Order: sequence, then structure tokens, then C-alpha cells
Amino acid sequence: MRSYSVRACIFLVVLSQVARSQEFEVPRADGGGWFKGNTHTHTTMSDGDSSPEEVTRWYKSHGYRFLVLSDHNILTDPRTLSTLVDSSFLLIPGEEVTSSFQKKPVHVNGLNISRAVSPQTDSTLLGTVQRNVDAVRDAGGAPHINHPNFGWAIDQATLAQVKNNKLLEIFNGHPSVHNYGGSGKPGLEEVWDHLLTSGMRIYGIAADDAHHFKEEFAPNRSNPGRGWVVVKASQLDAEEIIRNLEAGHFYASTGVELEDVRIESRRMEIRIKQKSNFGYRTEFIGSGGKVLHRTEYNPAVFELGGEAKYVRAKVRDSGGFVAWVQPVFVKVK
Repeated sequence: MRSYSVRACIFLVVLSQVARSQEFEVPRADGGGWFKGNTHTHTTMSDGDSSPEEVTRWYKSHGYRFLVLSDHNILTDPRTLSTLVDSSFLLIPGEEVTSSFQKKPVHVNGLNISRAVSPQTDSTLLGTVQRNVDAVRDAGGAPHINHPNFGWAIDQATLAQVKNNKLLEIFNGHPSVHNYGGSGKPGLEEVWDHLLTSGMRIYGIAADDAHHFKEEFAPNRSNPGRGWVVVKASQLDAEEIIRNLEAGHFYASTGVELEDVRIESRRMEIRIKQKSNFGYRTEFIGSGGKVLHRTEYNPAVFELGGEAKYVRAKVRDSGGFVAWVQPVFVKVK
């Protein structure tokens, strides 16, 4: 009994020392401004109901600072819409590279690409995803894998093997993409935590995937304004916006606005922009999707204590809207 107690004490001391030796990898974001944007939407150039000009005007008039028009296998040159671009609004060239494997959809967005990207195929699902990711990189762009649960097409085991991809849609506003999983298949947040826990450095995007700008705005239609990202940057510049997306210097949202995210060596602070009399609950989440701390205070604060690989935050308001703060990775001193 005494021997067991000694071993237990030694274990607790070692565990305590490990916890004390851990620190956040403090992000080094460029500048201090926050820019709201959408990276996934459609026009009449593919299967949307409105022209590129109409779609661009919708986002600009609703306070977005940047937009990617991501039509299927078509690149719209932002220069054709130059009259809508000014110091307050930026168009970033993009495309939804649209392929398939065994009749299931494999869709990879290309952000800030230099040319149109041809969809790629392969004899395996992983190979098909990887070849499309690589094709986006070859065009000088940043890939993000779209709606993996659409058609139940891309499972988490496949996603865990994809190389050179840093962005994943964890929320997509289309009504048929199964963000929350079902029938034994995991939701996209669960998939995200699985990938992070396995050691991947991948960041979660929310996007509209809007097709319907006209007629009724309804849950069964693919309308705009349902999901977006807010990127921290020094200026409204395409290269910096994309670079900071891939570095995780942003949050994703369906409606919750943040004033700031502050990371110190052992402390994370989320400052929430108060909306009328809404209430907020923030969860700080670690390996395996475990909730490490829950608070209803604003600012929401997390102090690094136990052993962790990463910590991310999820802020939900009393109306059901959400903001996802990107994972901050933990290092041992």
C-alpha cells in the first residue's frame, strides 16, 4: 500500500511538472484589424441564381470586406468586377474545383488562384482529394476541403491522410451537407477534433455555399449570410488574408461577433461583442473534443493547466448562433 502511494505521488508530481512546462504557441498575426469575408458562394457562372455582379453587390452591401466567388470549375476574373472593388471591399479569385470518386462529390476550393484549375481524378478517394489539393497549390492558391459530409463522401480517415491542406469547412450553410452528422457518422466538429488530436494543424472555416439570392430566404434554400470567417490582418490584401487564414489567424461564425482574441503563454481570452441582451456560453475544447472549461463570463478566459495538445474555443449565444475560435497549439518548454 505504501509502495502504491509513493508511485502515485511521483506520478502526480511528474504530471504537475509537465503541466507547468506547457505553453501556448502564441500566434504572431500581422496587424490588428478584423476583416469579415466569405470564401464559398455561387453565381450564374455555374449553378447560382444571380450574376457575379449581383452576388458581389449582396456581400458588399451586407458589410463583408472580402469575397471569393467559387463557381464550379470556373474562375471569374475579379477585374471584370473592378467597379465594385475599393478600399473597403476586396474580391479574391477562386474556384470550387469539382470532382468525384465513385459518383460521390469531392469538392476543393481554391483561394487566390492564378488560373483556372481542372478537376482531378484518381483510382482512390484519398488520391482524388490529394490530387485536387495539389492542383490548387500548383495554381498558387490555398485549398480548403468543402463539406466532407455532403453525400457522405469524405470520411475522417481519408481526411487524416491528406497532405498540404490547412483549411476544412466545419460549417456550410447549404441545407443538404450534414454538418452535424447522423446515422453513426460524425459531425464536422467531431471530425475536426479527430484530425487535431491526431496531430494535424488544420483550421475550421464557416461558409455560405450560397446559390439562392432571389425569391424566398428559407431553411430549405441555399441562401447567403449563414456562415463566414473574420480574419485578422494589417490591411485588406489578398495575399495577407489568405496567408493568415492558413495560419489560423481568424475565427469562423454563424452570427456571434468577437471584439478580440488574446493569447498569452498560458492564457486565452475571448472578448465577445455584446449584442443587445444576448447571453453567451464559451467552451474551451481540447484533445478528443473534451470540454476543458465552460464559462458564461465575457471576456471568457482559459488558463492552461493540465496536459493538452491544443485548445480551441466555441462561443454560443442565446439565439443559437456560434463563433469558433481556431485551435492554439501547446508546446513543452
